[in-house]
Amino acid sequence: MADRHFVKYTFLKLDPAWRRLPESERTEHKQEFLAACEDFGTDHLLQGFSLVGTRGDADLLLLTQATTLDRIHEFHVVLQQSGLMGWAHIPYSFLAMTKPSEYSDESRLEVRPGRGRYLFVYPFVKTRAWYAMSPQERYAAMQEHIKVGREYPEIDLNTSYSFGLDDQEFVVAFEGDDPSRFLDLVQRLRTTEASAYTKRDTPTFTCVACSVERALNALDGTALPVEVA
Repeated sequence: MADRHFVKYTFLKLDPAWRRLPESERTEHKQEFLAACEDFGTDHLLQGFSLVGTRGDADLLLLTQATTLDRIHEFHVVLQQSGLMGWAHIPYSFLAMTKPSEYSDESRLEVRPGRGRYLFVYPFVKTRAWYAMSPQERYAAMQEHIKVGREYPEIDLNTSYSFGLDDQEFVVAFEGDDPSRFLDLVQRLRTTEASAYTKRDTPTFTCVACSVERALNALDGTALPVEVA
């Protein structure tokens, strides 16, 4: 079997006082943070997202992926050494792992972000009544759920699993270029049988895909001349 991956969603919120620091100091803090991200991103998945303007309790998301938990740990230790993290806290943090889906033949051994302009992320917990159903009943309910999802082919899904690793059971991350299509999809999914067994699917984060550099500059309004691929 191909390697499964650990996936970490780390949301950061900056102290507003950081924006009142001299520009040179803020620039140094961002460069230290960016250097840690670039080092990890050399041979691991790392993607940045901005939440400035979409959430009041988070400013930036780092999505990281590695085949070992130690590597995720080491990256965050290095990240903590940056000046920026002295002014930040982590209001939300989701740890998960990839594995094959019980209900679909689509690959789930890696998250595959990067194709959509927006990422929609939320933790997900099913009721215990869901697990009391027979495997056949759960499978049938999920086929209806999946069928509705396929009516929106422009919305991509990345699912990872948190059983025993974190408070949620799944971390669900949808990608797309049009938030209105995602809104319509979620509303439609509420009508499926499987949706009746949802215990928790909040908080929900609407994230703007961008380079880590651009996400950092959005923290204090520093403009980039062009987007960095």
